[in-house]
Parts: sequence; structure tokens; C-alpha cells
Amino acid sequence: MKFLDQAKIFVRSGNGGPGSVSFRREAHVPFGGPDGGDGGRGGNVVARCVGGLNTLIDYRYQQHFKAPSGRPGAGQNRAGLSGEDIEMRLPVGTQILAEDGQTILADLTKEGQEFILAQGGMGGKGNAFFKSSTNRAPRKSQPGIKGVEFWVWLRLKLIADAGLLGMPNAGKSTFLSAVSAARPKIADYPFTTLHPNLGVVAIDGHEFVMADIPGLIRGASQGAGIGHRFLGHVERCRVLLHLIDSTANDPIEAYHTIRDELAAYDENGLAQKTEVIALSKSDSAPADYLEDLKQALMAEGAKHVLTMSSVTGDGVKSVLRALYDVITKDIAEELAKDKDDEPWSP
Repeated sequence: MKFLDQAKIFVRSGNGGPGSVSFRREAHVPFGGPDGGDGGRGGNVVARCVGGLNTLIDYRYQQHFKAPSGRPGAGQNRAGLSGEDIEMRLPVGTQILAEDGQTILADLTKEGQEFILAQGGMGGKGNAFFKSSTNRAPRKSQPGIKGVEFWVWLRLKLIADAGLLGMPNAGKSTFLSAVSAARPKIADYPFTTLHPNLGVVAIDGHEFVMADIPGLIRGASQGAGIGHRFLGHVERCRVLLHLIDSTANDPIEAYHTIRDELAAYDENGLAQKTEVIALSKSDSAPADYLEDLKQALMAEGAKHVLTMSSVTGDGVKSVLRALYDVITKDIAEELAKDKDDEPWSP
């Protein structure tokens, strides 16, 4: 299934049905009085967060969601049927933004979460509603409130435990294919990966989800190379795995490029996430050079620097264990925080 992380759609809720103007007409009941029923409510457009989805590809082919209007009221105090709600099934991690692409209307982060995106119009009142002691035969009704319509953006931010970062051709896709069943495209040229990939990684009997993010370049935080969208996918990751090509011309510069882009995109979010740095393609570099490179990176502020080779498997398990340790610690802190936030009860 093709990955799509952004889509623009049109939504319209149903109009409320008009109320009825009717009078009771029966034999031997000359003054039956008003019996016009109310109109039905217009249908809502509802966004529902569901599991088992990790792409917005369905919304490339269906871009208009229009809920039906409510039915008119009728005589004998019969209310009109309400319009059926239209449901949009969205993957976990989807944000719904206004047409300006900036204002967040909803952030669906949990399975089962619902959000009424477009509220249907209320049905109009029939003339029976307007009956009073001074007006025994009202001949007025309400037309019903119109629904709303507008365009919105859907933006998917993958929810993964670990996010793979690095410059183009740093070996991210090779690493993901080596540690999971994911099969991203791999080739010896930059920007081979054009869409994020997800893989389930197993280590020591445990599993976690890893996201392979397309290579970032300088200016990614401003949108260069569609980097702004790519960076959004790692916002929800618990830990970042920063791969640095040990055979690159200037690995130190590559390290600073990614760090600068993280800070420029979200200084208090992405830049503060726990980061594990791994020197990839270690099988193609001398051991003494790798050690010097590790020391140089630590001197530049790097904390966790490991070496590995996705081809030979050297150091891969150490990297996975380091990631899993951070993930379990983050989960424990999150659970403790949720427990502290629970209301106290005697």
C-alpha cells in the first residue's frame, strides 16, 4: 500500500429539515389545532481514529464528504428523520487542520477517539411548537439551520517508538531492513527513500516500532526536500536513532546539520529528545578512525555514540538494546505521570 501522509478534503454537514405547518382535520373536530412536526437534524461529519491504518491513501481518491440533510416534519406531530452521520476512518496520529494549514482542529492520538468535524444543522420547529394561549392557530414554522462546509487538511504523523534520522544515503533503509521485516527501497544514491517506512524490531524477546524517515538536508526545517513534513513524523517518537555515515567526507558536519535542523524545527521538542548516535558502515572504515570519530563527536556534544554495520551485523544488537532501554524508561515515566495525574479518591 502506498504511503500518503497528507491530504486535503472537503466536508459538509447536513441541513436541518424544515418544520411543518399542519392542522388536525378530522370529522366532528372543527377546531383540531396545529399538529405540524419538527424537522430532522442534519447529519454530522465525524472523524474516528481506528487501528490498522498507517496511511491516508484512501483520501486521495475520495475527497468530498457530504452528510445528508434532515427530513421535513409532517402533520400529526410527526418529526422528520435525522440525516445519517458520515464517518471518516483515520489512522492513529492524524492531525486535522483548518484550510490555512496551521490551525489544529483535532489531534487523534488514541484508537477509538472521535471528533465531530462538521456539526449538522438543527431541524426547524413545526407550527405545533408555536401554539400558545393567545395564538391557538399559528401558521408559522422554522426552515431549519443550514449545515457548514469547508476544506480541511489531514496530516499524518507516524507514532513509532524509535525514529531513524540521518543525511541521505546514511544507511537508514539498510538498517531497517536488517532488523525488521520491512523492505524499503535500497540503492547507492541519495534520496532513495521518498516516503517514511515502519518496521517492527525484535530484541531480547521484546518488540518496538521503528520509523525510517527520508534523508534530511540543510534547510529541512524550512521545507527543503519536503523536510518539514518528514520531521513531523518523528515528533512523537520516544527516542531518535541518528545514523552518521562513517565513510562520509565530513561526518562531523553531517551531525551538526541534523542537530541544527531539529532545533530549528522544534527546539523544545525534537532537539530535546533522547538521541542515540550510531556510526554506520563501520565495516568500511578502519577501527582507529572510528574511535577518533567517536571521540570527536563526543567533544561536539554527542552523548551515546555506537558503531555498527548493517551488512555484517556488528554492533546492531547493541544499538537496538540502547534504543529499547530508552523506550522502556520513557514508558515507565509516562505511566508514573499518568498515575500522579489521576484524581485522588478516599
